[in-house]
Amino acid sequence: MNDRSAPSGQNRLLAALQPADFSLLKPYLKQIGLEQGVLLHEQEDPIEQAYFPQSGMISLLTVMEDGQAIETATVGREGTVGAMSGLGLSHAPSRAVVQVAGAAWVITTSQLRAAMRQSEHFRNVILHYKETLLAQVQQTAGCNALHKTEARLARWLLQTRDRVDSDRIPLTQGFLSEMLGVRRTTVTEVASVLQEAGLIRYRRGQVEIIDRNGLEQAACECYSVIRKRTDQDLPKADV
Repeated sequence: MNDRSAPSGQNRLLAALQPADFSLLKPYLKQIGLEQGVLLHEQEDPIEQAYFPQSGMISLLTVMEDGQAIETATVGREGTVGAMSGLGLSHAPSRAVVQVAGAAWVITTSQLRAAMRQSEHFRNVILHYKETLLAQVQQTAGCNALHKTEARLARWLLQTRDRVDSDRIPLTQGFLSEMLGVRRTTVTEVASVLQEAGLIRYRRGQVEIIDRNGLEQAACECYSVIRKRTDQDLPKADV
Protein backbone atom coordinates (compact mmCIF):
# COMPACT_ATOMS: atom_id res chain seq x y z
CA MET A 1 0.00 0.00 0.00
CA ASN A 2 2.80 2.37 -0.86
CA ASP A 3 1.12 5.73 -1.29
CA ARG A 4 3.07 7.06 -4.25
CA SER A 5 0.39 9.62 -5.10
CA ALA A 6 1.08 11.69 -1.99
CA PRO A 7 4.61 12.71 -1.01
CA SER A 8 6.02 12.22 2.46
CA GLY A 9 4.57 14.79 4.83
CA GLN A 10 1.24 15.11 3.01
CA ASN A 11 -2.00 13.36 3.89
CA ARG A 12 -3.60 11.83 0.82
CA LEU A 13 -7.20 12.62 1.77
CA LEU A 14 -6.50 16.26 2.60
CA ALA A 15 -4.39 16.66 -0.55
CA ALA A 16 -7.30 15.39 -2.65
CA LEU A 17 -9.77 17.97 -1.37
CA GLN A 18 -10.86 20.85 -3.53
CA PRO A 19 -9.46 24.23 -2.41
CA ALA A 20 -12.88 25.40 -1.21
CA ASP A 21 -13.28 22.27 0.90
CA PHE A 22 -9.83 22.47 2.39
CA SER A 23 -10.43 26.13 3.31
CA LEU A 24 -13.21 24.94 5.62
CA LEU A 25 -10.69 22.85 7.57
CA LYS A 26 -7.48 24.84 7.34
CA PRO A 27 -8.16 27.35 10.17
CA TYR A 28 -8.80 24.49 12.61
CA LEU A 29 -6.12 21.97 11.67
CA LYS A 30 -3.26 21.67 14.13
CA GLN A 31 -0.07 19.73 13.51
CA ILE A 32 1.04 17.37 16.26
CA GLY A 33 3.74 14.79 16.76
CA LEU A 34 2.75 11.15 17.05
CA GLU A 35 4.94 9.31 19.56
CA GLN A 36 5.20 5.55 19.41
CA GLY A 37 2.89 3.83 21.87
CA VAL A 38 0.60 6.81 22.46
CA LEU A 39 -3.08 5.90 22.84
CA LEU A 40 -5.19 8.20 20.65
CA HIS A 41 -8.47 6.75 21.86
CA GLU A 42 -9.72 3.63 23.55
CA GLN A 43 -12.42 1.36 22.18
CA GLU A 44 -15.87 2.79 23.02
CA ASP A 45 -14.41 6.16 24.05
CA PRO A 46 -16.24 9.26 22.78
CA ILE A 47 -14.48 10.46 19.62
CA GLU A 48 -13.30 13.99 20.30
CA GLN A 49 -10.67 14.44 17.58
CA ALA A 50 -9.86 13.22 14.07
CA TYR A 51 -6.30 12.56 12.91
CA PHE A 52 -4.93 12.86 9.38
CA PRO A 53 -1.42 11.31 9.49
CA GLN A 54 1.36 12.93 7.49
CA SER A 55 3.89 10.26 8.43
CA GLY A 56 4.17 7.27 10.74
CA MET A 57 1.46 4.66 11.28
CA ILE A 58 -1.53 4.16 13.56
CA SER A 59 -2.85 0.72 14.49
CA LEU A 60 -6.53 -0.01 15.07
CA LEU A 61 -7.15 -2.86 17.48
CA THR A 62 -10.21 -4.82 18.56
CA VAL A 63 -10.17 -5.33 22.34
CA MET A 64 -11.86 -8.24 24.14
CA GLU A 65 -13.38 -8.21 27.63
CA ASP A 66 -10.34 -9.97 29.10
CA GLY A 67 -8.03 -7.27 27.75
CA GLN A 68 -6.63 -9.23 24.82
CA ALA A 69 -6.34 -7.20 21.63
CA ILE A 70 -5.47 -7.79 18.00
CA GLU A 71 -4.85 -5.42 15.13
CA THR A 72 -7.59 -5.21 12.50
CA ALA A 73 -6.29 -2.31 10.36
CA THR A 74 -3.46 0.18 9.98
CA VAL A 75 -3.64 3.82 8.91
CA GLY A 76 -0.90 5.95 7.43
CA ARG A 77 -0.79 9.10 5.34
CA GLU A 78 -3.34 7.61 2.95
CA GLY A 79 -6.12 7.84 5.52
CA THR A 80 -7.61 9.14 8.73
CA VAL A 81 -8.55 8.02 12.24
CA GLY A 82 -11.66 9.40 13.88
CA ALA A 83 -13.04 11.30 10.87
CA MET A 84 -16.14 9.11 10.80
CA SER A 85 -17.22 11.18 13.80
CA GLY A 86 -18.02 13.88 11.27
CA LEU A 87 -20.65 11.54 9.82
CA GLY A 88 -22.33 10.94 13.15
CA LEU A 89 -20.25 8.13 14.71
CA SER A 90 -19.91 9.17 18.36
CA HIS A 91 -17.89 6.35 19.97
CA ALA A 92 -14.73 4.66 18.77
CA PRO A 93 -15.26 1.12 17.40
CA SER A 94 -11.62 0.20 18.14
CA ARG A 95 -8.52 1.22 20.06
CA ALA A 96 -6.16 3.53 18.17
CA VAL A 97 -2.45 3.40 19.05
CA VAL A 98 0.54 5.01 17.39
CA GLN A 99 2.61 2.11 16.09
CA VAL A 100 5.32 4.08 14.28
CA ALA A 101 6.13 7.65 15.30
CA GLY A 102 5.34 10.47 12.90
CA ALA A 103 3.19 13.57 12.57
CA ALA A 104 -0.45 14.31 11.88
CA TRP A 105 -3.00 17.05 11.38
CA VAL A 106 -5.66 16.98 14.10
CA ILE A 107 -9.09 18.64 14.23
CA THR A 108 -11.88 18.49 16.81
CA THR A 109 -15.03 16.53 16.04
CA SER A 110 -17.25 19.60 16.26
CA GLN A 111 -15.11 21.51 13.75
CA LEU A 112 -15.03 18.49 11.44
CA ARG A 113 -18.81 18.12 11.51
CA ALA A 114 -19.27 21.80 10.71
CA ALA A 115 -17.05 21.44 7.64
CA MET A 116 -18.88 18.31 6.46
CA ARG A 117 -22.24 20.04 6.74
CA GLN A 118 -20.99 22.62 4.27
CA SER A 119 -19.33 20.27 1.77
CA GLU A 120 -20.90 17.26 0.10
CA HIS A 121 -17.61 16.52 -1.67
CA PHE A 122 -15.75 16.31 1.63
CA ARG A 123 -18.41 13.99 3.06
CA ASN A 124 -18.10 11.75 0.02
CA VAL A 125 -14.30 11.58 0.35
CA ILE A 126 -14.63 10.40 3.96
CA LEU A 127 -17.45 7.97 3.10
CA HIS A 128 -15.31 6.48 0.35
CA TYR A 129 -12.39 6.06 2.74
CA LYS A 130 -14.74 4.42 5.26
CA GLU A 131 -15.50 1.70 2.70
CA THR A 132 -11.79 1.24 1.93
CA LEU A 133 -10.98 0.91 5.63
CA LEU A 134 -13.82 -1.57 6.13
CA ALA A 135 -12.42 -3.69 3.29
CA GLN A 136 -9.04 -3.69 5.02
CA VAL A 137 -10.63 -4.72 8.32
CA GLN A 138 -12.44 -7.62 6.63
CA GLN A 139 -9.32 -8.78 4.80
CA THR A 140 -7.24 -8.58 7.98
CA ALA A 141 -9.86 -10.54 9.93
CA GLY A 142 -9.60 -13.36 7.41
CA CYS A 143 -5.82 -13.12 7.44
CA ASN A 144 -5.65 -13.35 11.24
CA ALA A 145 -7.87 -16.44 11.23
CA LEU A 146 -6.52 -18.37 8.26
CA HIS A 147 -2.90 -17.52 7.52
CA LYS A 148 0.30 -18.62 9.18
CA THR A 149 2.03 -16.23 11.54
CA GLU A 150 5.15 -16.09 9.34
CA ALA A 151 3.13 -14.90 6.33
CA ARG A 152 1.16 -12.44 8.47
CA LEU A 153 4.35 -10.96 9.89
CA ALA A 154 5.76 -10.52 6.37
CA ARG A 155 2.51 -8.82 5.31
CA TRP A 156 2.58 -6.54 8.35
CA LEU A 157 6.21 -5.52 7.80
CA LEU A 158 5.52 -4.64 4.16
CA GLN A 159 2.50 -2.54 5.09
CA THR A 160 4.54 -0.71 7.70
CA ARG A 161 7.50 -0.19 5.38
CA ASP A 162 5.22 1.45 2.82
CA ARG A 163 4.12 3.99 5.41
CA VAL A 164 7.55 4.88 6.82
CA ASP A 165 9.54 4.94 3.54
CA SER A 166 12.44 3.20 5.23
CA ASP A 167 13.74 -0.36 5.41
CA ARG A 168 14.42 0.15 9.13
CA ILE A 169 11.29 -0.12 11.22
CA PRO A 170 11.37 0.70 14.96
CA LEU A 171 9.36 -2.02 16.70
CA THR A 172 9.26 -3.77 20.03
CA GLN A 173 8.55 -7.43 20.56
CA GLY A 174 5.59 -6.49 22.73
CA PHE A 175 4.02 -4.38 19.99
CA LEU A 176 4.46 -7.09 17.38
CA SER A 177 2.97 -9.65 19.74
CA GLU A 178 -0.16 -7.56 20.24
CA MET A 179 -0.51 -6.61 16.58
CA LEU A 180 -0.38 -10.24 15.46
CA GLY A 181 -2.29 -11.65 18.43
CA VAL A 182 0.44 -14.16 19.36
CA ARG A 183 2.85 -14.72 22.22
CA ARG A 184 6.19 -12.93 22.32
CA THR A 185 8.02 -16.24 21.98
CA THR A 186 6.11 -16.85 18.74
CA VAL A 187 7.20 -13.45 17.42
CA THR A 188 10.82 -14.39 18.12
CA GLU A 189 10.42 -17.75 16.38
CA VAL A 190 8.79 -16.45 13.19
CA ALA A 191 11.13 -13.45 12.99
CA SER A 192 14.04 -15.86 13.23
CA VAL A 193 12.65 -17.84 10.28
CA LEU A 194 12.50 -14.69 8.14
CA GLN A 195 15.96 -13.67 9.32
CA GLU A 196 17.51 -17.04 8.53
CA ALA A 197 15.99 -16.79 5.05
CA GLY A 198 17.87 -13.52 4.59
CA LEU A 199 14.72 -11.43 4.33
CA ILE A 200 15.07 -9.29 7.46
CA ARG A 201 17.50 -8.44 10.22
CA TYR A 202 15.79 -8.55 13.60
CA ARG A 203 17.28 -7.02 16.70
CA ARG A 204 15.82 -5.65 19.88
CA GLY A 205 13.64 -2.64 19.08
CA GLN A 206 14.18 -2.70 15.31
CA VAL A 207 13.49 -4.72 12.18
CA GLU A 208 15.44 -4.05 8.99
CA ILE A 209 14.14 -5.35 5.67
CA ILE A 210 17.00 -6.86 3.67
CA ASP A 211 15.17 -8.47 0.75
CA ARG A 212 11.94 -6.68 -0.20
CA ASN A 213 11.10 -9.01 -3.09
CA GLY A 214 11.69 -12.08 -0.98
CA LEU A 215 9.52 -10.68 1.80
CA GLU A 216 6.68 -10.12 -0.67
CA GLN A 217 6.93 -13.76 -1.72
CA ALA A 218 6.83 -14.84 1.94
CA ALA A 219 3.75 -12.70 2.67
CA CYS A 220 0.20 -13.92 2.19
CA GLU A 221 -1.95 -12.50 -0.61
CA CYS A 222 -3.53 -10.05 1.84
CA TYR A 223 -0.70 -7.55 1.36
CA SER A 224 -1.27 -7.20 -2.37
CA VAL A 225 -5.08 -7.32 -2.00
CA ILE A 226 -5.14 -4.47 0.54
CA ARG A 227 -2.56 -2.45 -1.37
CA LYS A 228 -4.42 -2.80 -4.68
CA ARG A 229 -7.77 -1.93 -3.11
CA THR A 230 -6.35 1.21 -1.49
CA ASP A 231 -4.61 2.42 -4.65
CA GLN A 232 -7.77 1.85 -6.71
CA ASP A 233 -10.31 3.27 -4.28
CA LEU A 234 -8.75 6.31 -2.71
CA PRO A 235 -8.67 9.66 -4.50
CA LYS A 236 -5.42 10.70 -6.08
CA ALA A 237 -3.70 13.68 -4.54
CA ASP A 238 -3.64 16.84 -6.61
CA VAL A 239 0.08 17.55 -6.24
